[in-house]
Amino acid sequence: MRPQPEDGKRDSPGGDGPDAATLALMALAWTLSDERRADRLLGLTGLDADRLRAGVADPAVQGAVLAFLADHEPDLVACADAIGASPQALIDAKESLAR
Repeated sequence: MRPQPEDGKRDSPGGDGPDAATLALMALAWTLSDERRADRLLGLTGLDADRLRAGVADPAVQGAVLAFLADHEPDLVACADAIGASPQALIDAKESLAR
């Protein structure tokens, strides 16, 4: 297991590009930009709007957002394209947040 940087951020698996938390937050913003997709996120993850707001910095919540996207490939690919990341980077970020 890699040691965490002193600032608490988790590095991206390749060491370049945004870290896992940043990718998760970008993915969350993309997910919430569509009301139907946002409702599906809440319904499938069991989160409610208050828990999502309160847990936005929580790696478990961030991982849940990325897992939500990973479970629906069209959204995963569309999100990755929209935020300038690869689908694999989002999957790697999800796995990093689970550690």
